[in-house]
Amino acid sequence: MVETDHESKHQLGQGETLKFAVPDDREGQRLDRFLVEKLPDLSRSRISNLIRSGFVLVSDTSSKAACRLKNGDIIKVTLPPPEPLKIRPAKVDFSILYEDEHLLVIAKPPGIVVHPGCGHKDGTLVHGLLDHCENLSGISGVERPGIVHRLDKDTSGVMVVAKDDRSHHGLVELFKSRQVKKVYHAIIAGRPGIRKGCVSQPIGRHRSNRRKMAVLEHGGREAVTCWTVLEELPHNLTYIEVKPETGRTHQIRVHMAFLGHPVAGDELYGGKQLNVLPPNCTVKRQCLHAYSLSFRHPVSGKPMEYVSPVWPDMLETLENIRQLQNN
Repeated sequence: MVETDHESKHQLGQGETLKFAVPDDREGQRLDRFLVEKLPDLSRSRISNLIRSGFVLVSDTSSKAACRLKNGDIIKVTLPPPEPLKIRPAKVDFSILYEDEHLLVIAKPPGIVVHPGCGHKDGTLVHGLLDHCENLSGISGVERPGIVHRLDKDTSGVMVVAKDDRSHHGLVELFKSRQVKKVYHAIIAGRPGIRKGCVSQPIGRHRSNRRKMAVLEHGGREAVTCWTVLEELPHNLTYIEVKPETGRTHQIRVHMAFLGHPVAGDELYGGKQLNVLPPNCTVKRQCLHAYSLSFRHPVSGKPMEYVSPVWPDMLETLENIRQLQNN
C-alpha cells in the first residue's frame, strides 16, 4: 500500500512492509521525525534502530535518520521478526489477574526478583514471563516482556507487563504522565500521630551505601508519597494505605524511614527499629504489598483496575499482631 494521507496512522505488524508517500508539506523534514509521526506506537529509539539497521528505505535507498525528505519520496518500513532474548524460559511462580494480546497483569509473590542482574541470573520474573507468554511480538526488536515498572524482590503484589511495542510505549507514557494509580498496604513501626499525610522529599542514590536510596537535599529526583492510617495495631505498629504519586526506587521504604516509621521487617531501611515485629510473627521480609493498580488500557483506552489481595504471609502477620490485643 502507498499511504497518501499524511494524517493517517498505522499499527505495524511483524514482517509487514509499509509504504508512505511524502506529501508537499513534509518536504525537508527529517526521516526519523516523519516516522515518529507516522508510527506513534513505536518508540523513537526503535525507529532509529530500524533506520540504522537498513529496514527503512527512502526511494529504495538506505538513508540516515537525518535524511531530509523530498516531495514524492516513497518510504518503505519493514519490521523484522523479533530477536530471541538470550535468557532461557523457566517456570516461576506468579498469578495472572488479566491477560490479552497486548498486556498481562500479574500478582508477584515475595522473594522473586523482577529482572535478571548481578547475583540474579536465574529464576526471575522475566524468566517466568518468557515461559508463560507464547505470543510476545517483541519490545524494541527483541522478543521479551516489556517491564515498565518494578516491585522490589521482597515486595508482593500487582504488576502490569507489556507484550508488544505498542502497549509498552503506551504504558511508559501513562506511568511518565502519572496516569497510573498505585495503592500499597504496609505495616510500619510506631504511630505517625496523624491520620494521613504526604511526604514530598527528593530521592537519590545513598552517598556511601550504593545498595540504598536516600532522601537528598541536592541532586535527588522528585518523589511524593501519600499515606492514610487504616488501623492502629498492638505492639506499637500501624497498618497504612500508601499512594505513591511518583515511582522512585524504594520510594515508600525510604520515605517511611525518613518519617521515623520504617516498614516493619525492612532489613535495609529498618535501622534500630528493625526488630519491631513481635515474636509470634515469622514473616521474613518487609511488610509491603502492592494492593491495586488502575490505568487505561494502552491500546483500547478502557479503564482497568486490578487488585491483588494482601499476600498470605503478611495477612497472617496482621492477624498475629491483632491477637496480641486479646492477650
